[in-house]
Amino acid sequence: MGTLQPMTLLLVSLSFCLVSFSYAEINRQPIISTFNPRRNASSSSTPMQLGNGNFAFGADITGLQTFLPFNTLSSWGWHNSSLPTTAGQSSPADFTGLEWWTHGRLVDYDQPNPAEAAISQWLIANPHRINLGRVGLWFKKDINLDESAIAGSEQELDLYGGLLNSRFQVNGTSVEVQTIVDPESDTIAVSVQSELVSKGELGFFVDFPYASGANKFEAPFVGIWNATENHTTTLRSYNSWAEIQHDLDDTTYFTAIKWTGQASVEGPLNDSHRYHLTPSSGSGNDFSFTSTFSPSRSLKSRMFSEVKSSSASWWHIYWESGAFISLPAASNSSAAELQRRIILSQYLLAVNSASKDPPQESGLVNNGWYGKFHMEMYFWHSMHWTLWNKWALLDRSISVYQRFLPTSLQRAEEQGYTGARWGKMSDPSGRSAPGEINSLLIWQQPHPFYFAEMEWRQSPTTQTLEKWDDVLKATADFMASYAFRNQSTKGYDLGPPMYPVSENTNPNDTVNPTFELAYWGFGLDVASKWQQRQGKAVPNTWTRVAENLRPLPVQNGTYVLYEGVKDMWNTTDLIEDHPALLGINGWLPPNSHVNFTIFNNTIAKVYETWNFTYSYGWDFPLLAMTAARLGDTQKAIDWLLDPNFEFDDVGMPIGGARVPTPYLPGSSSLLLTVGMMAGGWDGDEGLHFPDEWDIEAEGFAIAM
Repeated sequence: MGTLQPMTLLLVSLSFCLVSFSYAEINRQPIISTFNPRRNASSSSTPMQLGNGNFAFGADITGLQTFLPFNTLSSWGWHNSSLPTTAGQSSPADFTGLEWWTHGRLVDYDQPNPAEAAISQWLIANPHRINLGRVGLWFKKDINLDESAIAGSEQELDLYGGLLNSRFQVNGTSVEVQTIVDPESDTIAVSVQSELVSKGELGFFVDFPYASGANKFEAPFVGIWNATENHTTTLRSYNSWAEIQHDLDDTTYFTAIKWTGQASVEGPLNDSHRYHLTPSSGSGNDFSFTSTFSPSRSLKSRMFSEVKSSSASWWHIYWESGAFISLPAASNSSAAELQRRIILSQYLLAVNSASKDPPQESGLVNNGWYGKFHMEMYFWHSMHWTLWNKWALLDRSISVYQRFLPTSLQRAEEQGYTGARWGKMSDPSGRSAPGEINSLLIWQQPHPFYFAEMEWRQSPTTQTLEKWDDVLKATADFMASYAFRNQSTKGYDLGPPMYPVSENTNPNDTVNPTFELAYWGFGLDVASKWQQRQGKAVPNTWTRVAENLRPLPVQNGTYVLYEGVKDMWNTTDLIEDHPALLGINGWLPPNSHVNFTIFNNTIAKVYETWNFTYSYGWDFPLLAMTAARLGDTQKAIDWLLDPNFEFDDVGMPIGGARVPTPYLPGSSSLLLTVGMMAGGWDGDEGLHFPDEWDIEAEGFAIAM
């Protein structure tokens, strides 16, 4: 291990000081509570949600899943369907992928093979995330009661305490429900107060669906409720608790139900996998229980009061640590809506995007892409934690690069490259699902350098250097190996075949896309700095590629999607989807390879021609980052509040026609952009909001 030089240490100290600066001490709780979501009826598309990052529970207007089967999802709940029985396609080992000509040689890519359709699709769909179970109320006098028969519904989510309060009336009798998720286990805690309890007219049910990989998107509900013969459940009852074992194919997990007072559990009922928890008549109006889901049997279950106390403590720490921003919501409608989105996004990302693995685009709300996560989206999902100084939550998943290093090294070796090639649509094992787009994307490759560099700025220690060293070296080795020496130009090309960020080109024509070239240069530059910080020599291959990458492609005074693209600005398919070419100054810090006259021309052309009705999610924060870097703070605000960038009443970003709601990269990219605008960036620290806005901000890190 090399030693840090004096100048490096000086710069490190300066960087660390900048990370910890703040502007004001803000009274946070009143601001947060102002935006507590409230409903008077269930939404048909999004639940009220509680969770801890690795486990989440979606509730309807009753505070449970009484009328709508919203989902109970976890980081560990996965299922494999039976393998296909097609001859020669009954094992993952039977999958061979497809070969593509790549610079004069055949390279095998993990893509669906028409000759292996059955095993190809199985690998795409398996494993898939499962809905662990449904928990709701049942009414003895009217077992088929629906939402239209209850009255006076009022529901409020206490963001600061992680507590959902629901009130309504059944035939004139009030029912009050409190619902909480334990921050320390996969436990739902429920407390009910109603005369219906003491009369023996109100109880609870737990129901279990089957899981299937039949659908790429399962939204808003996950699971199959009428395939009862495909799976089994088994009840074990004890004095004050019960355990239900659920077996579906090779997946087994357990649900432990624990209650206070006198009650009993019976089931399964009526040829189903539904069980009833029934308080004893005359036991009082108050009843509470917990339901703990686990992949293994456990005798440890917490009671409602313990979970409530633990939740209040966890959420207090979450809200009071790290960064915060207060906007002039009382006097400015735009500021009020942006503040609402900021607060609700912070809550939803703690629930959905703070897992041991990178989150999927729908988090733990429902299933998109079979519940798998996308390695190229990890930047957009999780980089905001660095600027908001929520490192403990990022640390939950950042080990994914170390965990996936062996499979990524293998992927590169099998394709004839050195180093580690990161996959795309992944499950927790590190296997990347087959797909033409999946296997031809490369913009996920430099992400580790961005994460590592932000951690170095926050914690410039030998431990940080060692933590990232193997990952960064293997990543840079692949990037240098992947770049192709063009004998005609004497430069290094990226592609073909490849898809750029926007995934809307012919992969055999796509070479040297603007953003990927810039990101490749950024990554190799950080890789070299990492070697120098450790007193190690920079490999000649890294330097040679970095210094000889092809220039960013220019046509008629603008940057274009990729080198040689024909009539880009008049081709419909090329001026929609992600406008990633603007990321060369916004998403990425500015560098000497960007000509700002050409860049400004490019922005003008994007504004003039782009089909923003087809854009979604992180596209709008990307545009806002770019505007903010150029000093146009009002335009940045406009992009963050663009009519095509919608958030619903509980703060879930609407996916629209292209992807399921919620599309949570919209939330995380919004926070990333706000973090940049609140803390600033190297050489331009401080607030970047319209001058007339009265802002308080504290605790933000400085962006690159």
